[in-house]
This record gives sequence, C-alpha cells and structure tokens, in this order.
Amino acid sequence: MADVFGIVLAGGEGKRLAPLTADRAKPAVPFGGNYRLIDFALSNLVNAGYRQIVVLTQYKSHSLDRHISTTWRLSPLLRNYVTAVPAQMRRGPHWFAGSADAIYQNLNLLHDERPDYVCVFGADHIYRMDPRQMVDQHIESGAGVTVAGIRVPIEQASEFGVIEAGADGRTISAFLEKPTDVAGLADAPHQVYASMGNYVFSTEVLVDAVTTDAADELSNHDIGGNLIPALVARGEAQVYDFTANVVPGVSEREHSYWRDVGTLDAYYEAHMDLISVDPVFDLYNREWPIHTWPESLPPAKFLFQDEGRTGHALDSMVSPGVIVSGATVRRSILSPEVHLHSSSEVEGSILLHGVDVGRGAVVRNAIVDKNVRIAEGAQIGVDPEEDRERFVVSPGGIVVIAKGETVEA
Repeated sequence: MADVFGIVLAGGEGKRLAPLTADRAKPAVPFGGNYRLIDFALSNLVNAGYRQIVVLTQYKSHSLDRHISTTWRLSPLLRNYVTAVPAQMRRGPHWFAGSADAIYQNLNLLHDERPDYVCVFGADHIYRMDPRQMVDQHIESGAGVTVAGIRVPIEQASEFGVIEAGADGRTISAFLEKPTDVAGLADAPHQVYASMGNYVFSTEVLVDAVTTDAADELSNHDIGGNLIPALVARGEAQVYDFTANVVPGVSEREHSYWRDVGTLDAYYEAHMDLISVDPVFDLYNREWPIHTWPESLPPAKFLFQDEGRTGHALDSMVSPGVIVSGATVRRSILSPEVHLHSSSEVEGSILLHGVDVGRGAVVRNAIVDKNVRIAEGAQIGVDPEEDRERFVVSPGGIVVIAKGETVEA
C-alpha cells in the first residue's frame, strides 16, 4: 500500500455563509443535525485507511480545533492521527496568503512524515468518495498531480474552476477559473469537468510547486489558481472522473453526489437532500459511514395527544435530546437539544443545537443557528417584507437567524 498523507484545508473564512460563520470557521459549521462540514472529508479519508491527517486552520478556529481534538482521536499505537495545525508563521510574520502558501508554511510536516503521495482535500463539501481509487489512478498514470473533477452541465461552467481534458480524456490541457466560454467533454458535449477541490500530489512535485510559487511575488498562492495551471503547463496534471468512483453502500441515486455548500441557499438545499423518503444523500449508509462525536444525550421525545395538540414530525430528521411538545414539524432538520413548545410549527427549516421555539411560534423556510430563543407567538418566514427588515434573507428567500439571538413576537 502506498504511503499516503492527508492534508485538509480548513482555513477558509466562509464569508458567503455569514452569519453562520460569524463565530466559527466554515468547516466547523454544523450540518445534518449531528455533524460538522469537515466530518465528510475526514470520514472519506479515514474510511479509505488514510489515517495520518493534518487539518490546516486559520480563521476563528477554536470550535473547529475542539471538534477535531475530541471527535477525531485515532490510535497513536499505529501512528494514526488527525490533528489541527494552526497558522504558525514558520516562514515569517504573516498568515496563510492562500491554500498553496498554507502548505508551503507547513512543509515541515511533509519532511517529518516523508510520504510518497499527498491527498490535499477541501474541508467544506458534502459527498462520499473512496480516495483510494483516485490515488490508484494517480500512481498508475505517473502524473505529478491528479485533480478530482465532477461532471456538471456546461451552462454552470461559470460557477466553477473548469478542467479541460486532452485527447486521451485524462491529461489536463487547461484549467480555467469560472470561464464564460468553454468546450464540452469529448464523450458528453453538454458537460464539463468542474474541480472538486480535491487533489492527489506526488510529494516531490508538491514540495517543488509550493516552493516555486512562494518565490513568485505576483502569485495569489492558490492551489487552483496558481499551482495547477503551472503543472498543467508542464504536462504533469491529470483529471480523475468522479463518476468512476464506486463507494460501498451508495445507491444509484446518490452516485456522484457532491455539493459545495459555500452559500446559504446551497447549504439549505443540501439539507433538503437528506430528508426525502429516498434521500439524494443518505446519512444512514453504514458501509461508508460519516463519523462524528456522539453526544451523551437522551432520545428525542414527542409529547401530547389531547386538546387538539399532537407532537409529531413528518419527512424530518430529529436528533437526540430534542423535545417536540405538542408541536408540528414538517420537512425539517432538528439538531440536538432543540425544544419546540406547544402549538408551534416548524416547516422547511434547519434548527441548530439548543434552539428554543416558543408556544404558538411559526418558523418556515429558515436556518436558525445555535441557542436562538424564538418567543411565544413569533413568526419567521411568514411575511417576506418583515423578515428582510429584521433578519438576513438569502437570495433564495431563506431566513437566517444568527447564533444566540432572541426573536420577539
């Protein structure tokens, strides 16, 4: 088995996810009730047997550091570890200037471990992937870097970094950042390869590339924007077609599922993918589980079936510690320790940890951050004009309530 080292890039600010990132790093944003965004990338690496992993952090990283240290404790007996590495200014008094610079400032990690190959993965996408298959293609090809690409409609090319493949279908001929005019794939002219932000590097190539980039004062020191184009120009870059990846337990419906949850609307829509009868993304796949910290909480509880009040939830996910007391829940995700009081109504919403919804309150099409108190009779998502005056509202009309706020009637 090849000696593979994992680097997860978790230093992003996540401005487009504000206010969810006002008090935490983007990879630490909760997702799907029990999880955080970073759990998906780490689970894919660990499930594949890659268990020497560093997580490079920077902005507002306390909750992320705490989550990694408490949740991702692997056995040191076999030299397994997942550890957070903050910006240490090892190359001078400055923070990470970009993803390539983050690796350059931490080259000591590669010198210490001396792996043959390095998986460099993003920390904030929702997907299942067996990275061993991508590593196998990389080794077989002899490329310096292999970039994971997902097929998207050509009309969406301007939203992604786009990979153009050569005549062999694998060698990358161009790497374009959000192009407005691009050719389709040879076998599917209506599609293009969008970069997933996951890379496999041969270690020597990675060290040379980030060192050369660090000396370029005109560079933005970004992997996708600078390193990959430089390696493409040298003929050392190949694409890995994500549709070829086969993950145990994944249904045909979920095959090749990947979501960038970098905006509030994308974050909301990815949650809605979880809750149908036949979910687009299935959190219940035990053959390739998504791991996280199991909090010591009692089971969820549903109360009352008299006086016209029935505590119930339909087409929803309800986490441990939740109390639904004579309330109605539809198409929603309730995170741990949410409490819904009598006659309240929650529909099409994501409630994060510890939210308290008062008697008779209504919450529709909303993302409610941790420890928010919604007062008796308050209404969210009912009057769009009033919502825009009081709260953050996404372009798609999703109301977002910031952490710790109190919403009065």
